[in-house]
Formats: sequence, structure tokens, C-alpha cells
Amino acid sequence: MKLTVVGGGSTYTPELVDGFARLRDTLPIEELVLTDPAQDRLDLVGGLSRRIFTRQGHPGRITTTTDLDAAVDGADAVLLQLRVGGQAARQQDETWPLECGCVGQETTGAGGLAKALRTVPVVLDIAERVRRANPQAWIIDFTNPVGIVTRALLQAGHKAVGLCNVAIGLQRKFAALLALEPSALHLDHVGLNHLTWETGVRLGGPEGEDVLPRLLTDHGATIAADLRLPPSLLDTLGVVPSYYLRYFYAHDEVVRELRTKPSRAAEVADMEQRLLAMYADPALDEKPELLAQRGGAYYSEAAVDLAAALLGGGGTPYQVVNTYNHGTLPFLPDDAVIEVQAAVGAKGAAPLPVHPVDPLYAGLMADVTAYEQLALDAALHGGRTRVFRALLAHPLVAQYAYAETLTDRLIAHNREHLAWA
Repeated sequence: MKLTVVGGGSTYTPELVDGFARLRDTLPIEELVLTDPAQDRLDLVGGLSRRIFTRQGHPGRITTTTDLDAAVDGADAVLLQLRVGGQAARQQDETWPLECGCVGQETTGAGGLAKALRTVPVVLDIAERVRRANPQAWIIDFTNPVGIVTRALLQAGHKAVGLCNVAIGLQRKFAALLALEPSALHLDHVGLNHLTWETGVRLGGPEGEDVLPRLLTDHGATIAADLRLPPSLLDTLGVVPSYYLRYFYAHDEVVRELRTKPSRAAEVADMEQRLLAMYADPALDEKPELLAQRGGAYYSEAAVDLAAALLGGGGTPYQVVNTYNHGTLPFLPDDAVIEVQAAVGAKGAAPLPVHPVDPLYAGLMADVTAYEQLALDAALHGGRTRVFRALLAHPLVAQYAYAETLTDRLIAHNREHLAWA
């Protein structure tokens, strides 16, 4: 089995490689190809990745190349984890929206739209090259904004599934609180990428006992502290929102906070330099502890599980993925991309039935779905008016004066990445 990682020079990659090494019985990789346009990063990440495989006794080989076409040739699955514009572009995404009084964040709001506009054309070009090399290859998208990018891939007819680590992270946290193995818990996870709620936490599977009420009663304060939301809100909602909901539920508070501290992009850029220096040490043969602060916790386990299921090698029967709605949430279009539990196999992901969704969450999902449709239109066809329409539709913008200013700043800061600008 050959698996290719596009964006293989990322400092995330050793986390992924560690998962491939530990879970080799689930996903028996013969060749892992890391491809990236940055040869210097590939050399460092590739060297550590090989040492991780050797330390853990993995028999597969790891190759690196800057040649994308060679990397995807013959691949059974291609995992996308790229960042167009690097941390410098992320720094801008997190800065100029704040100047207008809006959240500056890399996956939602105006910054998230900027990332989508830069990313979608690049991802679609990569996907076409994958299709030419091997039409049967699966594309697993971990590139943000996952919902919009996955919708672009599916709309273009690619064999693609989107992946995020929010659900697996919550599953691990809940399991620890309940003193259970993570595999014992099934989440009733519903929403869009980075806009999700856990409406049930079930023992054993989709039909198991719902222990969410007990979890909130016994551990609500701990969960609320992790989310940086008041316990009273969780008591009122009776569900657990993802931490991205704080941008919606406490927008002005978040803006005030973000204006008083260094950006997350600046923190990550500094962390990446320290990680790359560690990766250069030929004695290092395991992922360093610092990598846990980089983000992407449990990403490797989710990726292995999904790839194994898609390639017919096993994996857990139900997984949280991003895929077409196809009537699962009746208040959204069939071609909306939703993030829910699905049965995943060689034919792809089939969403499980979802219990009726409270209007409090359904309304916000519908608003953000409309924004994502307009964002994809802007990413595919360009133009100031399309950008403005997407921003005006976003619940974190929604006022025409903000949308006008943000449109101009988005284009000014991203002109080098926007062919139409």
C-alpha cells in the first residue's frame, strides 16, 4: 500500500508518522511518500520520520520528493495537509479582521474566507493531478477550512472525505472523565466542520445508553473550562459545543482577548522553528513533547482509522467525517458538506441517521452553510462582489459596513494568491 502526504514538510507530519508506525496492523503501509515544495523542511521532517519508523520497527519505507506528480503516482490514498501562504498568511488572517472589530481566526469569519480563497484552487489542481495518476485513489482532506475544501472536491467529482480532529479529541476527553476506553464511547456529533455539537455520548455504539446528562452533571465545570464557556451555558444547552462555538457565543469577548495578546500564528511560527531545530538532531527518533502544543491532537489516529476503512483494511465501523449531506439534515441542501458520524468503507462515507436537531443549532448551521456555498463560489470564480456576498452572509460579519471594509482588506492582503485580483 502506498500513501502520499501532500504538505509532508509540515511540522505536524511526525505526529502522523508516529500513528502510522504504532497502528501498522490497522494500516499496513509499504511506502509513505512525503511531498512538499520546501526541500529544506522535507529533509528535516523526512529524516525524523524514517527514524521514527526504524525505532518502532515499521518495515515500510519513507521517501520524500518535491515532485507532486511523482509523489501521487500509484498512491492508494493521498492525504492533504497544506497551508497556502504558510504561517505568514495565517498571521494576516488573524490580524486584519481584528482591526475591523471581527474575530481574526484562520478557519472561520473573514480570516477563514481568506484561507478558503487561497486554498481551494490549489487543492483542486492537486486533486486533478491525483485523478490523472490514479482515478481510484482516495483523497483525505485535513486542510482547513475542511468543510469548504471537501465540498469543492466532492463537487468536482473527486473521491474525497474530509477529516477533523475535534470529535476524536472530545471522545478522548470524555473517556478520561468517565474512566473508560475511548472505543467505548460513540458521540452523537452533528454540525458542520468547526461548528458542531455533541448531542449525545453513548456507550458502545449508536444505540447505546446516553451518558451525556451524567457527564454534564458530574464534569460540566471541567468541560466548560476546557471550552472557555460558562458552566451555566452548558447546563442550559444540555449539549457540548465544540470550542469553535466560542467564536459565535462569545464573539465580543474573544475579540477583546485577541487584541491583547500575540496571535496564535506568531506562537505557532515560533514553535515551528523550535520543532524544526529538534528534527535536525540525528539522535531524535520519536515525536518531541513540544509537538503536542502545535495542535492536531489525535490527528494521526483519526487519519489511520479513516484511511484503513476507505482502503478496505478495517478501521472502526463508525467515524466522524465530512461528507455530503444527502438528506441527513433535512434543513440543509443535499450537497452541503456536514460533519457527522458515518459508516465508512471502500465505497466511501454514508452518514448515520441523526436525531432531529434543535432549531437553536439548525439555524446557525443553515446560516453558515449558506456562507460556505457563497465562499466556494468566490473561491472558484473570484470577484469582489462574490467575496462581499460571502462576508455579508457570515454570522460573524453580517453588517454591510464591516463586509465592505473586510472585502477590501482581504483582497489587499491576499492579492498574490488570487489570480483574479
